[in-house]
Amino acid sequence: MNTLLPERAFTRSRLARAWTAVLLVGLHIIPLTVLIGGTNRTDWLLFAAIYPFQAIGVGVCLHRYFGHHAFHTSRPFQFFLALCAASTFGDPIRFAGKHRFHHQHADCMDDPHTPLHGFWNSWFGSHLDSRYQDEDICGQVPWLTRYPELMWLHRHSLLPGFTLCVVAYLMGGFSGMAIGVLLGAMILLHQSSSVNYLCHKLGYRRFATEDRSTNNLLVSLLTFGEGWHNNHHRYPVSARAGFKWWEVDMFYWVICGFEALGLVWNVKRPPEALL
Repeated sequence: MNTLLPERAFTRSRLARAWTAVLLVGLHIIPLTVLIGGTNRTDWLLFAAIYPFQAIGVGVCLHRYFGHHAFHTSRPFQFFLALCAASTFGDPIRFAGKHRFHHQHADCMDDPHTPLHGFWNSWFGSHLDSRYQDEDICGQVPWLTRYPELMWLHRHSLLPGFTLCVVAYLMGGFSGMAIGVLLGAMILLHQSSSVNYLCHKLGYRRFATEDRSTNNLLVSLLTFGEGWHNNHHRYPVSARAGFKWWEVDMFYWVICGFEALGLVWNVKRPPEALL
């Protein structure tokens, strides 16, 4: 186990953290208010059309592609993947850089979202401030920062999500926007946070990794395969997180589908010895 380090100071301004907090609160209050008040068929049609791309944007795009480069793809499809991620107000460069710090300092105090910081920071706080400077985050992923379109998304990470909100509003009104876009983003926020927290607290450990990562069946089912986290920490570059036949990994199936269509290639898989 790595040595614990002192807490890092805030690196984002109070205003930036406040705006992020407003976004997080809005992601909860707006869809929950509409759910309580009542929804309609159009709301759920929009959700059904948008949420799969949002989910793929987080698990396949942000994590396995931008975070770990688990497969190769073309520049146009890379930008499509980035837009899928941005539909949840995500930023591929910020996520990938921060995630690499997570793996470098897993379950140490320099880990941006270790449960050692407490429940709040692991679940919500790291979204407000990762405690790393922007230049440090960008410095972790120089192969991404060389793309102007990804740097544009890095500077304007909220714009695609808000644009999608406008489109959903025009198609389904306020409730269509709330359920079609914001509900999915809220669900995915909690899905990701459940991996950050629960998969370093509860579950079984197949591999003796130098951290506290665990495989958690319930989290895996709720996150389409992201909960096989001890497997992931043992071989992070793999596009496949479920190493056993019964470890359902739907995001890996999506990647295999992209591979079959010729959209991605050089898909990295775990060595046979680990399977």
